[in-house]
Amino acid sequence: MASKPPAADPAQDAPRVTDPKHAAAGLPALGHTLRIAQQQMGVRRTALTLLRVNQKDGFDCPGCAWPEGDKRHAAEFCENGAKAVAEEATLRRVTPEFFAAHSVADLAGRSGYWLGQQGRLTHPVYLAEGATHYEPIGWDEAFDVIAEEIHALDSPDQAVFYTSGRTSNEAAFLYQLFARELGTNNLPDCSNMCHESSGSALTETIGIGKGSVSLEDLHQADLIIVAGQNPGTNHPRMLTALEKAKAAGARIISVNPLPEAGLERFKNPQTPKGLTTGTALTDLFLQIRIGGDQALFRLLNKLVLETEGAVDEDFVREHTHGYEEFEKAARCADWEETLAATGLTREEIQRALDMILASERTVVCWAMGLTQHKHSVPTIREVVNLLLLRGAIGRPGAGVCPVRGHSNVQGDRTMGIFERPAPAFLDALEREFGFAPPRHHGLDVVNAIRAMRDGAAKVFFAMGGNFVAATPDTDVTENAMRRARLTVHVSTKLNRSHAVTGARALILPTLGRTERDLQASGEQFVTVEDSMGMVHASRGRLVPASPHLLSEPAIVCRLARRVLGARSTTPWEEFEKDYAAVRDRVARVVPGFEDFNARIARPGGFTLPHAPRDERRFPTATGKANFTAAPVEFPQIPEGRLLLQTLRSHDQYNTTIYGLDDRYRGIHGGRRVVLVHPEDAAELGVADGSYVDLVSEWSDGVERRAPGFRLVHYPTARRCAAAYYPETNVLVPLDSTADVSNTPASKSVVIRLEQSRTD
Repeated sequence: MASKPPAADPAQDAPRVTDPKHAAAGLPALGHTLRIAQQQMGVRRTALTLLRVNQKDGFDCPGCAWPEGDKRHAAEFCENGAKAVAEEATLRRVTPEFFAAHSVADLAGRSGYWLGQQGRLTHPVYLAEGATHYEPIGWDEAFDVIAEEIHALDSPDQAVFYTSGRTSNEAAFLYQLFARELGTNNLPDCSNMCHESSGSALTETIGIGKGSVSLEDLHQADLIIVAGQNPGTNHPRMLTALEKAKAAGARIISVNPLPEAGLERFKNPQTPKGLTTGTALTDLFLQIRIGGDQALFRLLNKLVLETEGAVDEDFVREHTHGYEEFEKAARCADWEETLAATGLTREEIQRALDMILASERTVVCWAMGLTQHKHSVPTIREVVNLLLLRGAIGRPGAGVCPVRGHSNVQGDRTMGIFERPAPAFLDALEREFGFAPPRHHGLDVVNAIRAMRDGAAKVFFAMGGNFVAATPDTDVTENAMRRARLTVHVSTKLNRSHAVTGARALILPTLGRTERDLQASGEQFVTVEDSMGMVHASRGRLVPASPHLLSEPAIVCRLARRVLGARSTTPWEEFEKDYAAVRDRVARVVPGFEDFNARIARPGGFTLPHAPRDERRFPTATGKANFTAAPVEFPQIPEGRLLLQTLRSHDQYNTTIYGLDDRYRGIHGGRRVVLVHPEDAAELGVADGSYVDLVSEWSDGVERRAPGFRLVHYPTARRCAAAYYPETNVLVPLDSTADVSNTPASKSVVIRLEQSRTD
């Protein structure tokens, strides 16, 4: 039987600390998975639901975007995926009676963990202007409220339409179509906060803002470099791919400020060996100083250039542009500067070079550790430079692999969720639907917050996600949201954003991935795109959590009909009844989706075309893959300060908090901890176990403080620190962003430690 949600917030003021683990998964992961699933779903529902996750006739995991191979295990899920499914398929419910018992002020005082544990939303609810509690509202009345506020705007650009990565291809396509028929490109999404830097760098260098490898490429690689990524927590099924690559002879270099259990050893719970010793994964661990990656790859490129026969001259000559300028910059790379930027030794860098030179097929994987710095875009360009030198793009077993975090974040962008759409996409939309879409650029996440702060945006609509907990500069963001006339959230569960509202607010409950979607034409399915460009169907089977839920496509279609009215000739009612009609239109608008309905009917779906990978064709401005040459940058750390990276715990997925432990790092029963190297702590005069306030320092002189963190001695890179978000988002200045991509620089925050007043 499933357990009840917590009645009170658990105390987190005295987290317990044990030694970090040196292996991931195994029997502990299996036991933890089953315990969490049983608490949320009960035994029978657990078995019925988990056996459908990521199956060809099942539903796509609402967690990460890691792909599945053609052959699937019966249990094709990881621990964190099972937690995501359990929280969606939970038997717990948030009813109108709950909202009657809890004011918005009460909800605002609760932790994100407590809010998420309450269960599934069952009814649309409305917070009237001046009211203290959400109250039930009918769907038609809810759409009337939204239409009233949108129609009162001076311009469509005063509305913001945010998208979370969970949104299906069909819902995303409809959502961007509605926004553009309304007249705005204000379509920020969670990519703006994570892999926007990857997309910016890859579009410029190889012509497409996506990774160039398949799962089979990873299995065939000679060398896999995993930089700024912790797959053991954030993408656990990736460990199976790394294990398979190791069995075939691959070597792995891990580049990270923290040692991570999942990259040390993987105990695959689906194999006998995994239940005992497991598989050692990393051959070389480069414990780099935060933000030193560009300097590292620049020096490696210099060393490759200096090694006779190391450059694939035929590839460089036939397929690249800008080599001479790049070569000149790379040959100027300085050993001493690189050692200072990275904290590495000459011997470590030489070992990495030797492994690169010995590899004919190299894959570089990365995640937020590379994308959330001021210089993230040039850092990723430098990674591409290395692969271009070696001819390692468009070759089996080689290429770029930005590992996306949310299950359809890449698909949403493919469907047109982007504030800076390509003219060709808008042209296709105009031909298909007969209206003139806006051509001026819209607002990304950071600029949307600025617009709300300044009163230039007055309606905020979120298709999923937890906007205020995912974004930087928490106080600024929350105050900006409170300036809006109306905030609307399409959600499955409660989160912090529901308690930080505009003058009026709506929560619109929607179907989850696990649930059956019945429309007028019959049972529907949706589609998603994984991190490697595979598109496949997702079919829920559970009875919906409430008869009052609408699917995301249905919500968009009804909203469009109510707001746009007779001015729109788009067949919104037909699209709501039959998602195949939506896919027919996608097929005529989005390249690679031709004959969409027929191809998606095949078990396992289909792979989208990728010109660099498939034919070594690079659709860039030059028609070739572009070498780049940017000045080397790395964060400067003032004396007596540390450089903080924000990260997830193992009991967390993005902003969703499943529990209060991070067992791989030895943290139990609390999240307000800061990981600091013992020698740094000694130099700063703070003891292990003491409580400190984290105070960030930025050029605007504003004090941003996160109080009451237990200091934990931890083997981080020197002069670096780490702490969990969203608790530390308050420290990230809104204006501290990556050049080009405008992604918040959440991985390089200069902080000082002050004795906590509560210590």
